Amino acid sequence: MERKKIHLEYLLNATSKNILWDAISTPTGLEGWFADKVLSDDKFVTFCWGKTEKREAEIVAIRTYSFIRFRWLDAPKEREYFELKMTNNELTNDYVLEITDFAAADEVDDVCDLWEYEVDTLRRTCGF
Repeated sequence: MERKKIHLEYLLNATSKNILWDAISTPTGLEGWFADKVLSDDKFVTFCWGKTEKREAEIVAIRTYSFIRFRWLDAPKEREYFELKMTNNELTNDYVLEITDFAAADEVDDVCDLWEYEVDTLRRTCGF
């Protein structure tokens, strides 16, 4: 099955790098919009949804106030990851959330819709 790399960008009306960084890089922040429960030991993260769904990821790269990259432990390909990256638009001083993910070719639209929903939740919970 062919896999596709997905790159999405969302302009956020966020001017606080601390609030956005906490939302994308800490268990408490991720629980506000991405998963129901997040457990982390600084190297491995467990994401839980509902009562039964659980996925584990490894933090493979991180740069404070820039990006965090996770690799699902059950990913079909070793080199696949999902990344949450924040960049600042110097003109407006707003932040852009860039998301990189991978999906099967026939699931790209569904994955994009899921990220759209998740980012809408992020906007509501953080006031972006």
